[in-house]
Amino acid sequence: MRQSFHAVTLLGFIVVSGCLLGADPPAAAQERSATAPGQADFISQLLPTVVSIHSFAVKTVPPAAADADSTDAPTYRPRSIQGSGVIIDAAGVILTNYHVVATGTDMYVLLADGTSLPGRMLAAAPRIDLALVKIEPPHPLTVAHWGDSDTLRIGDPVVAIGNSLGAGISITAGVVSALNRNIKATPYDDFIQTDAAIHHGDSGGPLFNRAGEMIGIATAILSPGAGSAGLGFAIPANDAKFFATRLMHDGQYRAPYLGLRVERVTQNMAVALGMPQPIGSIVSVVRLGGPAEAAGLQVGDVIVRYDNKTPSDERALLRSIDMSTIGQAVPITVLRDGREQTLHATPTDWPEPDSIGGAGPAQPAGPVMLVPPDLGLSLSALTADARMRHGLAGQHAGVLIDAVAVGTDAFNRGLQAGDIILRVQTADVATPRDVQTVIDAARAAHKAFVMVLLLTQKEQLAGPQWIALRIATAP
Repeated sequence: MRQSFHAVTLLGFIVVSGCLLGADPPAAAQERSATAPGQADFISQLLPTVVSIHSFAVKTVPPAAADADSTDAPTYRPRSIQGSGVIIDAAGVILTNYHVVATGTDMYVLLADGTSLPGRMLAAAPRIDLALVKIEPPHPLTVAHWGDSDTLRIGDPVVAIGNSLGAGISITAGVVSALNRNIKATPYDDFIQTDAAIHHGDSGGPLFNRAGEMIGIATAILSPGAGSAGLGFAIPANDAKFFATRLMHDGQYRAPYLGLRVERVTQNMAVALGMPQPIGSIVSVVRLGGPAEAAGLQVGDVIVRYDNKTPSDERALLRSIDMSTIGQAVPITVLRDGREQTLHATPTDWPEPDSIGGAGPAQPAGPVMLVPPDLGLSLSALTADARMRHGLAGQHAGVLIDAVAVGTDAFNRGLQAGDIILRVQTADVATPRDVQTVIDAARAAHKAFVMVLLLTQKEQLAGPQWIALRIATAP
């Protein structure tokens, strides 16, 4: 998948988003479906495998003026990112959607028992919107068991668990509504559709079958509004497991490259090609010097088999290519001039840059969190003029924030010009130097955060509030 999809307009609706791996399910897990345990007992076994993921990001808001030539600068608004994840390794490896962790900083993971731990992006495969997050738990964690998504049938009961709307872990139930759904989010779409309610914040959370096996990763909703309308979509577990395994083993996802583009063979194309029915994928581009050209593929070839399998459509073919092994020859059977012939192509790493499709997929770097020595805060003494300008009562002693640098942790936490710092750690402050002295002392003590008592200008807050500001970058 070429890009993550936070929101994609589609037919007047909104698509929102958002190993190693768990051992094979034990016999007891298989027996659960036969013995039909109570619903609460069944759910209680799944809850410890699901986590909430929290981080901060900055949203750029363009000028509101309708004039396209407006010189107004964009504004920046900090926002909290809420997502979900599922534990796939007892040592603290979590699978989630890439779009959940792609832009946020200062990530924290909340376990089912209420434990909050810092997290970091371990590896990611943006093309298929998956990422691994690593935490350091004090004890081995409960791991979700993989199910076989290829055995799913329409009507099978499923349970979705996630951090719905950021309110905390919630459970919804429903059925598999459809399979191999194409919501045009990526060229690879193969979603499980379910009517189990999926909301903002559920992205990256697991979809379980009635045996307690994970058969999907909740990723998107299709809705005329902001909430669930009964059309939720999950990445099939077999796809998720394949890519998660690659990420765990290699630390990155190396996408195989053939240097071609394909399209679905439509009914009218089949008639034009003299085919009895539309099958396969027709080649529209063969890049010079690429593996496909070296193998002898030509524009107009219809690929009907890839690696001895018969892809159902062009999306299935692209998924098969992405699951190929770089450097290992793959048989490709094509129809050319009405006759079948088999060629052999050897996928390579993507060239950089790719003159046809843009830059090839690369291992993403996590978002950078700025923690300058002064935390990005421009400060001044709280003079009588400043009190009058900000409408402050005379009893407040502190330091005035004149500006906050965009992209810093202080900005992400919502600090803004006009706020007043009353205390840092246990020390009252009256000058900018007082603030910096406490910050420097905390850094010297190898602290990652300092406590700041802040009197904010936000009208909804009646009094001061404590905020923990990061003073050192995450390890």
